[in-house]
Amino acid sequence: MSALLLGLALLGVCGTTQAKDTLVWLLRDLPPLTIFAGPMEGQGVIDQLMPLLIAQMPEYNHVTMRVNRARGMQMLQETPLTCDPTLIWTAEREKVIAFSIPTYAVISNGLIVRNADMNLFKPFVEDGHVDLRALLASKTMKLGVVAERSYGPVIDDILQGVAENEISAHYGNNAIGSLLQMERLGRLQALIGFWPEARYQAQQQGIPAEELNFLPIKGTPKYQFTHFGCSNTPEGRQAIDIINREMRALRQTRLVELYAQWLDGKTRREYEEDAKHFYETP
Repeated sequence: MSALLLGLALLGVCGTTQAKDTLVWLLRDLPPLTIFAGPMEGQGVIDQLMPLLIAQMPEYNHVTMRVNRARGMQMLQETPLTCDPTLIWTAEREKVIAFSIPTYAVISNGLIVRNADMNLFKPFVEDGHVDLRALLASKTMKLGVVAERSYGPVIDDILQGVAENEISAHYGNNAIGSLLQMERLGRLQALIGFWPEARYQAQQQGIPAEELNFLPIKGTPKYQFTHFGCSNTPEGRQAIDIINREMRALRQTRLVELYAQWLDGKTRREYEEDAKHFYETP
């Protein structure tokens, strides 16, 4: 959306909507949550959720805005009423962003490894989980990450202790796709990411999913919960209260189904069974 159109929306130029605040939804290209292009455009998990949520929030005029990671974080901190539906909670972020209750669970980040390279990782794998700290300390392999992305407390803590030149951090909009190509070319041996996201991006890059393997990381939970995050202002906190009200129902009735569709057979069955207990605590 252009700055002019956004400005007009924020001003509430339509006379019938002047009494309503305008809530700006910040959307980033994060397949399979949000998909901006290609044959599956608009069919991501959050793409399908947002119309359902917006319909339950008539208190606002709703505007969606496509942003990159840096712009989205900037707007959350500088504008009175913006929300991002795809954030992982961190203590650092909570200082400047108002977070919702946990809204949906995704399989935790892990290492995406080519099957041809699996032997390289055997010394660092125990009970099916890779010891990321030991792997990085060995300085024997190059790993790729998405720059400025939070991977959750366990992985973030490990990465903080690693020198910048020992990791390949990608800043581009299609970071996972680019890292997969770098991995295929031997410029790195693994990347950290969500398995459904990596499988989707591999397909877009012409890389057969059968070439890849997923290694859970030691110490990480099986699932990570994501949240809605809004401006930490009176307006943003009020929006979070309403989002919490609606998501208590939607996260159980729709989100589990929408995310499970992106998982393969055994993983999908496990997720659907585990999901019965995701929201037992409010």
